[in-house]
Amino acid sequence: MARRTPKPEAQFTATLRPLQRTCSQCGNPLWIAYNCRRKVVTLEGIFQLRVAISQCHTLTCPRYHVRSHPEEEGCWALPHGEFGLDVIALIGAWRFREHRSVPEMHQRLQARGLVISERAVTHLLHRYEELVSLHITDRKRIAARLQEQSQVILALDGLQPDVGHEVLWVVRDCLSEEILLARPLLSSTQGDITALLKARQAASGASQGPRQRHHLRRGRNDQKCLGLRVSRRSPSALPVSLPQRRHQAVLRS
Repeated sequence: MARRTPKPEAQFTATLRPLQRTCSQCGNPLWIAYNCRRKVVTLEGIFQLRVAISQCHTLTCPRYHVRSHPEEEGCWALPHGEFGLDVIALIGAWRFREHRSVPEMHQRLQARGLVISERAVTHLLHRYEELVSLHITDRKRIAARLQEQSQVILALDGLQPDVGHEVLWVVRDCLSEEILLARPLLSSTQGDITALLKARQAASGASQGPRQRHHLRRGRNDQKCLGLRVSRRSPSALPVSLPQRRHQAVLRS
């Protein structure tokens, strides 16, 4: 069914630019090909994103004219998604920890000022279920996709919609824009995060797969954890370079 009312106007704006300035294959500079716009509904409001798309112009490079999205874009929302990952994380926590029904969650989201339909809440609940079961249901396809790459650049995002809620940790690959693993954790200790990364390494067959590097992100309103930052909303946060030894950590066979 088509919409009967126009989408609400964005309340905030943000510009996303790639952190990687050189091609991951040939090492030559990346160039901004164009900018696109994307509107995302988050728990803190509606954001109009200006996304800079980059690509390599080296003719002999395997990634010649392969378009790359900014590393940060994946922590805002799923590809082509209208609602932010923080909304999905909150719906998942309400459903599986508080056992809320879809009508209850719909009313609570509307009370927070979100313009959302009951059908959209059901859709986002299904997206949450798919995320947390991804490492089981989609393992073969993801492994085949990663094998095509010479390296994997991992981003680790911690989503905690409300104080006291569990943290939904999402491990994703910035090159393929694939989400590799999503797991809710009540605590966020160093051992928990280490186990999460090892689980992702084992699931992807890192002993036979491509080289992996870690890019870890931080945001506002955070608390420190393993040198990471856990934010209740991370859209305004930009990925940052960690100290050299940690930033260049490589999971080798």
